[in-house]
Amino acid sequence: MPSREVPLSLLHERVNGWYAEAGRKELPWRAPDATPWGVFLSEVMSQQTPLSRVEPIWREWMQRWPTPADLASAAPGDAVRAWGRLGYPRRALRLHEAARAMVERHGGEVPGRPEELLALPGVGAYTAAAVSCFAFGIPEVVVDTNVRRVLARTREGKAFPNLTLNRAEAQLAADSMPAERSTANTWNVAVMELGALVCVARGPRCDECPVADLCAWNVAGRPAYDGPPRRGQSWHGTDRQVRGELLRRLRDAHAALPLARLEDSADDRTQVMRCLDSLVADGLVEPLEGERYRLPA
Repeated sequence: MPSREVPLSLLHERVNGWYAEAGRKELPWRAPDATPWGVFLSEVMSQQTPLSRVEPIWREWMQRWPTPADLASAAPGDAVRAWGRLGYPRRALRLHEAARAMVERHGGEVPGRPEELLALPGVGAYTAAAVSCFAFGIPEVVVDTNVRRVLARTREGKAFPNLTLNRAEAQLAADSMPAERSTANTWNVAVMELGALVCVARGPRCDECPVADLCAWNVAGRPAYDGPPRRGQSWHGTDRQVRGELLRRLRDAHAALPLARLEDSADDRTQVMRCLDSLVADGLVEPLEGERYRLPA
């Protein structure tokens, strides 16, 4: 379906105006005094994780490690333990590695330029663009799942974007950016927030949407999605669940545990050992003599 010609200036005005009234500006990393480090932490923590779960962990990290140097001086295992149950715990190790890189390369500061951010461990295109924009006011094109969904609906008339970001979607996001710097920076967070709160994946609240009358998908009668199947992620019985249980036991123990205290983390001992080996390979668990394991020191 070809893109509908949406008046972009009106789209920007409506979405940015809606954000001024309804956006979650109480989030601590959106406060005027938020530090670049606080923004950086929030962007890494919130990947594939609801902000309601991120905020308490973010506050704990900022109290314990208010600067990159503070985290860099801690043990990697401390970062994994403090990560709690946010999910995808490799992010905790990558944050620790990124903090060390900031100390070694940037005097303990978060770099502002996208190319410098991209050179940090674990930082991809989205995080680099988001930190540049939200921490330093550089109007990079910030594209996450929420942004892709809003643009697919408003400008292309599709219920959902493609399963993965492609070049055409990236170009659509770039073309949809306001030209003026401050308006562009507001747009980046506003369109993301619209996707998170109103233009949601299931049960979109079109009656609350500030651009419902401009939205190609809504105007067309909200046609059903006709692309490849969009399967949700399973959890129970998966390696992800077993890895999470192994890490939970090691976090709660605050000490090395013998294999006997870990091998019943699932009914299938073979699966447990496979997951334990994968955690060791990822650097999230450290094996010790006598078949004992701990978080990395």
